[in-house]
Amino acid sequence: MTRLSVNINKIATLRNARGGNMPDVVKAALDCESFGAQGITVHPRPDERHIRYSDVRAIRPLISTEFNIEGNPIPSFIGLVNEVLPDQVTLVPDAADAITSNAGWDTVANRGFLTEVCAAFREKGIRTSIFIDPDPRMAEGAALCGAQRVELYTAGYAELYPKDRDAAIGPYLEAAKAARDCGLGLNAGHDLSLENLAWFVHNIPWTDEVSIGHALICDALYLGLEESIRSYLGEIAKK
Repeated sequence: MTRLSVNINKIATLRNARGGNMPDVVKAALDCESFGAQGITVHPRPDERHIRYSDVRAIRPLISTEFNIEGNPIPSFIGLVNEVLPDQVTLVPDAADAITSNAGWDTVANRGFLTEVCAAFREKGIRTSIFIDPDPRMAEGAALCGAQRVELYTAGYAELYPKDRDAAIGPYLEAAKAARDCGLGLNAGHDLSLENLAWFVHNIPWTDEVSIGHALICDALYLGLEESIRSYLGEIAKK
C-alpha cells in the first residue's frame, strides 16, 4: 500500500505570514497523524520562510509515524538531519532562492558528492532518497550513489495529466521500472492532487510513498484537514 506523507510547509507559511503561533505547526503535524497520514514531511530552507529548524526539532520527538526531511544537503541542513535523526532524508537540489523544488538531481554528474552524503546518512541509520526527474539514467545513477530510494519529481506529470494522462504517466513508469530494477524504493511528489493521484498509483502500484503538501492544504480550506487526508487516502486506495 502506498503511504501518504503530508508536507506541512504551507501550514508554516500561514503561521509565518502573521507571526505568533497560529496555526500551531506541531499540533498540525500531530493532527495529520491522527487523521490517518502515515508520515510527515518537512522541507526547511535556509531563509526559514516556512518550516523553521526549530519546528523540525520540536516535531521530531512527538510524532509516531515516519518523519521525512527534504532539502539541499548544505552544511546547516546536514547538521540538522544528523541532530534530529529522521526516518528518511530526501536530497533535493534547491537553489537558495527557489520558490519551490523545480528539478531533480543529475545523479551522474553529482555522483561523488551524493555518494558521500548518502554514505554519511546511512551510517546514522537514516534512509536516503534522492529527488530525480523521470529519467531511468537518473534512477540508475541514484543506485550507484548508494541511495535506498528515489523520489520522482512529478510536476511534469501533473501539468500534462489534464490533456493526456497516458502520455503524462509514460516517462514516470519507465523511471519507476528502472528504479525497481536497481533495487530502489520509490517515492513521488510535487503537484500531486485529488485529480491526478489515483492514476499515478494505479499505473505504478509499487510506489512506496507520496509526499503531498500544497494541494492537500489547499483542499483543506474547503474540506477541512481531516477530510482532505481521508480523501487522499481514498484516492490511493483506488489503485
